[in-house]
Amino acid sequence: MRAAEEHRAGQRWIMAAVAVALVVAAGACSKSPTSSSSASSSSSLSSPVASAGASGAAAPAAPSASVAPSGSVSPAASAASAAAAPAATGACGRTKSAKPVTKVTEVKLSAKVVGYGGEGDTEKLPMAVAARPDGGSWLAWLGTGGKVYLGKLGCDDKLVGTPTSFEGIDLQDVQADKTGGVLLLTRKGSCGDTPLCGGESSPCNTMHMIRFDTSGKLVWQRQVTNLSSSRTGYDDGARFIWWYQHHGRLASDGKTFAAYFGVAITVKNGSCVDIHEGDRMQVVSASGALVSGHRDAFEVGCSHAWTSRVVWDPRTSHYVTVCATDNDCRIARPNPYRTVAAGTCDGTLFGGDLVLAKSKGYWTAWSQGGKARLAHFTTGKADTSITTSASTGHPHLAAYGTGRMLLTWQSGSSIAAQVYDSGTGKATGAKFTIAAKDHDYTALKSYADGSIAYPAAGSSTSAIKIARVLPMS
Repeated sequence: MRAAEEHRAGQRWIMAAVAVALVVAAGACSKSPTSSSSASSSSSLSSPVASAGASGAAAPAAPSASVAPSGSVSPAASAASAAAAPAATGACGRTKSAKPVTKVTEVKLSAKVVGYGGEGDTEKLPMAVAARPDGGSWLAWLGTGGKVYLGKLGCDDKLVGTPTSFEGIDLQDVQADKTGGVLLLTRKGSCGDTPLCGGESSPCNTMHMIRFDTSGKLVWQRQVTNLSSSRTGYDDGARFIWWYQHHGRLASDGKTFAAYFGVAITVKNGSCVDIHEGDRMQVVSASGALVSGHRDAFEVGCSHAWTSRVVWDPRTSHYVTVCATDNDCRIARPNPYRTVAAGTCDGTLFGGDLVLAKSKGYWTAWSQGGKARLAHFTTGKADTSITTSASTGHPHLAAYGTGRMLLTWQSGSSIAAQVYDSGTGKATGAKFTIAAKDHDYTALKSYADGSIAYPAAGSSTSAIKIARVLPMS
């Protein structure tokens, strides 16, 4: 680990991390800076391959146990598929098609959501979505008044009931299971009075898992940083959330929950302290207790680190993690370091998402120099590397049904997408467009019925769009 001397204004942390690698001085930073829900929303359904007059209209989604169907939708199937009735799948009865079909639903919120800002890696994340086992979703968003809101979405991607809220100054992720789910969010903490060896102070915050039930109400909460009444952020050994990159993700094995996120690391240096940056992975039990000594957890894995990604692999019974790091400038597996893909320290290295490959191993999307790549690996160095046609600095990747994965990236005011085979890594079919605004750090989420959902900015600060890619046959 190395100490940091960085200025935040007008810069992304990734660019700062590269500069940090050349600096020895420590600790610098700059100042960091309830009503019932509306059931109204608007939906549009489109296929990237169908004309407006194509025959074979797609059927509306079947209702879940708690929500009525969304009503009518526009024709979406191609003329070539008209001879055979499209198949429905899953509890929500979403229609399978031979080619990707997208549906965008705007959800009216009960509380305003923060904007995208500059989409920097130290900025607040506005929204996240999780797939429920019944085919519906949990939608989480960061409000403008120090609260994280949580609402249940039905099969039609519209709000059901009244959202709940939790204290939180930054949202990271949301994960669902049959008895509720978990939020990962940031709360205010204390720095204490130990002096920094250099630079100026910034708020010292904490990261928490919030367990909620099927009604969205609190069950338990667990800090996954380590501040306490006797350990503040500027005490030796502290692991906390500073202004540094701290975005995180959740995963679950069905019994435990894993949180993997960027973290500030306090190290005593004589009569003052240095603040470093790395990442941290903690596992929490179903009852809310930290799982001591979990074989996949670690205090610090990569340093400096950004784009922390985690997935549960039921084939190996392990949580698998990857990071982007300026330690040899690479995409790596942490604790211990193992290079997945070699990069360069030019300020453009970005780690996308991590998914299970078809048979064994994993695919991760990453980018360098504005070009998206796919890398397949098992334990370390990639055995397959693909440079895609996507020109982007921030690729997203998600499992898309059986044997497929979906790569997406910003394309103007919309999202471009391409399906890939999760065994060979080869592109399949044509590129298509999703009518929603991309965010550099927001995650696509996969559903058991083979669909994918992405939460995006709505037409105002009182709305969020749910962009869904329906299942393929």
